[in-house]
Amino acid sequence: MNTQSRLGLLAALALSLSPVLVSDALAQRRQQMPSRSEQPQDAPPPKQEKNFPFDASWTATQLNGKPINSFKATLKVDSNLRGTGFAGCNTFSASAYPLRQQGFAVGPIAVTKAACDKSVADFERSYLMALRTARQWDLVEGRLVIKTGAGEIRFDRGI
Repeated sequence: MNTQSRLGLLAALALSLSPVLVSDALAQRRQQMPSRSEQPQDAPPPKQEKNFPFDASWTATQLNGKPINSFKATLKVDSNLRGTGFAGCNTFSASAYPLRQQGFAVGPIAVTKAACDKSVADFERSYLMALRTARQWDLVEGRLVIKTGAGEIRFDRGI
């Protein structure tokens, strides 16, 4: 058999099999696709990813649901992922990472060593521990909320 005869035979064989292959492929596709009644109705739009407010100064107003009245605590996260602030008596700095899906992580915190009253030192320890255990952040009505391992810290925009 010459080459032309072989090619003709292969072409005839392919043409005879193609309706079977096409109908098999269509049948498989129909089985995989859900019917209109099975498709989800009005799926919610994907959540819009928020942008962390870098280089903004924040003043803490609540710690774990309790208002902060007699102490001052601040936080600022710059675009180099450096968190700095005042914790009531001492200043601090740490790596601060806003993550995907509004996650938040704070690295080890470096703190100055000024002597403080016991009540201020206790507040400072609670505030810094809450920052260190930060897990999520959100902006709610223009306020920064950082969710921690034991509660949350709420901040108002500072000067």
